[in-house]
Amino acid sequence: MFKNRFARSARAAVMACALGAALIAAGCGKQPPAFTNLDITGNTQFGSNFSLPDTSGQVRTMADYKGKVVVLFFGYTHCPDVCPTTMAELSQALQQLGPDAAKRVQVLFVTVDPERDTPALLAQYVPAFNPTFVGLRPADQAQLTKVTKDFRVYYAKVPGKTPDSYTMDHTAASYVFDTDGKLRLFARDGQGATPWVHDIKLLLD
Repeated sequence: MFKNRFARSARAAVMACALGAALIAAGCGKQPPAFTNLDITGNTQFGSNFSLPDTSGQVRTMADYKGKVVVLFFGYTHCPDVCPTTMAELSQALQQLGPDAAKRVQVLFVTVDPERDTPALLAQYVPAFNPTFVGLRPADQAQLTKVTKDFRVYYAKVPGKTPDSYTMDHTAASYVFDTDGKLRLFARDGQGATPWVHDIKLLLD
């Protein structure tokens, strides 16, 4: 009888160990991806959508890009360094991803300087980095205030030597949404193409 009890206890221990291993394995499967950029999944301090006209006047929202990874980039066309550098890096990243993956990525450039960034200027500037990139321009101050407040983007005009030669201080970062339209990443500008490729691949997978 003692042997039977011992055998039952041994079998129970083996089953418990097996169950524990299965739970650990399941838990490992649910771990979040190891993103290079800051993972802000579930963070409610940032906006989850936008409503802005593109350079043709058509109002765009996240719904227009369902099924794609969306990079929401804030900048301006007269930016001397960070903006064009990051746009070039994003273009390089799409090239490295390959044509099939690149078709599932949408880069959106939101100007924080609509005073100078006319629809015509944006329509030339943004696609120059990549034909698939889209420029978005707040139609008025209210739209600019709303979208920058929603995404906690800082911007301020810095006077230049002439009224038209001012620059814009602004948050040097982008926001990345997954293919379900959920905000996932806060991405630093000017980081090179490699981190973009790494994180976009994870979101596409």
